[in-house]
Amino acid sequence: MQLGMQLGSDVPIFIRGYSALVEGVNEKFQLIQPKEQWYLITYPKNIQISTKMIFNHPKLFRSTPCYSYKKLLNSPFKNDCESLVKNQFSIINDLINWLSNYAPSRLTGTGSCIFSEFNTNKDAQKILNIIPKWANGFIAKGNNISPLYKMLLNKH
Repeated sequence: MQLGMQLGSDVPIFIRGYSALVEGVNEKFQLIQPKEQWYLITYPKNIQISTKMIFNHPKLFRSTPCYSYKKLLNSPFKNDCESLVKNQFSIINDLINWLSNYAPSRLTGTGSCIFSEFNTNKDAQKILNIIPKWANGFIAKGNNISPLYKMLLNKH
């Protein structure tokens, strides 16, 4: 965990191997079990968004209150970076708007990836097959336990 923190403050969450809600710099850690959905991950070609630039932007909202997991699940999704990124990069706004015609679609962190939530792989594949030519994409299955973690558990 200490080595992971040196690589990045979000690395320890991945080392643990389970879905979790984390606050601060990994000091509060709560295991969760969200529904294991299918996700279409899309991103515009030839775009790079600097996380540092977004985090240092003077218009980034920095006063979002902390909510319990239960309240988060029953509240509208909010990513403080999304509106700023959509304003700075119109192509992100265009892709989110296009995807939102088919499924709930949101920015990942500071971008440039967007994730769209589907109940089945087949539904996600239908949209992947018609994404705009100026975007790339792939499908991922949500897992509450990391496949790598499962594999390591089975070796012992």
